[in-house]
Amino acid sequence: MKVTIKDVASLSGVSKSTVSRVLSNDSRISETTKEKVNAAIERLNYKPNVIARSLAINKTKILGVIIPREAEDSFSNPFFIQAMKGMSICAGEKGYHIMYSFSEEEEGLIKSINDFSSNNMIDGICLLSTTVNDKCIKSLNDKNFPYVTIGRPENPKEGLWVDNDNFKAMEDVVLKLIEKGHKKIGFVGAKKDMNVSRDRLGGYLQGILVKGINIDRNIIKEGESFTIEEGYKLSKEVLKEGVTAIIGTDDLLALGILEAVNESGREISVVGFNNISIAKFQKPALSSVDINGSELGYSAIELLINKLEDKEIKENFKIVKTELIERESLR
Repeated sequence: MKVTIKDVASLSGVSKSTVSRVLSNDSRISETTKEKVNAAIERLNYKPNVIARSLAINKTKILGVIIPREAEDSFSNPFFIQAMKGMSICAGEKGYHIMYSFSEEEEGLIKSINDFSSNNMIDGICLLSTTVNDKCIKSLNDKNFPYVTIGRPENPKEGLWVDNDNFKAMEDVVLKLIEKGHKKIGFVGAKKDMNVSRDRLGGYLQGILVKGINIDRNIIKEGESFTIEEGYKLSKEVLKEGVTAIIGTDDLLALGILEAVNESGREISVVGFNNISIAKFQKPALSSVDINGSELGYSAIELLINKLEDKEIKENFKIVKTELIERESLR
């Protein structure tokens, strides 16, 4: 027969409400009472009803993660896997679970937010990207619903967020290439409405200008998606302009750039971002900026949980360090 909270209360000699408070680790319950109740729980092998407890304390211990693409596209980019790994590790350590939602269009993202936030399914939301005039962030702010973003929002003082210093990371890559003698450095990016794309383009321009080199808009190309195909297509255009190096704002773009460069037969430096696992197995091995995707995911969930549990938060954001991994493609 199933053991109930009434059985635990009877064996420990307390009320059902006291047992419930012990299960919730209520600080008002004495240590002596907690010991009696926990001993009864262990003796009866009582398993609390998670759903019932969630309803009682108005918390689900579930976090929603909204991924801004269809599942197939998301999982083709290893960054999402790295970030989700970090999120899952953090949630597991802190006794939370994660529910994922995949949406392609902005309307789909808004619908996922409305579904998650309006029916008490989850305690908080994590967004995996931010854009200019982000309607998802506006919706969450309007609802006053707890959230965190991986990516700097337009208003850095708004909400919780985790990111790299993408501006500086890109500027450092440009300066490294100039240090190696390159003066005509191509730029291949995608999704220019995303804040991360804007920051990396800004860092590229700053790196060029700080060394007194004129900006050549013909060698700056931005496409629709972070894919190998897009990197290949855009770099074909850039290669016509006589560049000696090309930076891709994502490793998938950089893999396409490498393919186009290899076809050209020219020795051109190529650098990507994300440092995905297959980068080192390319010919030549791809140099890439390690953005520590797993740490980004872990830190985002940690920040959100700290807010949900009313822990002191000194700053509403965290900047995760990056590192340029130099391999054969950085000539």
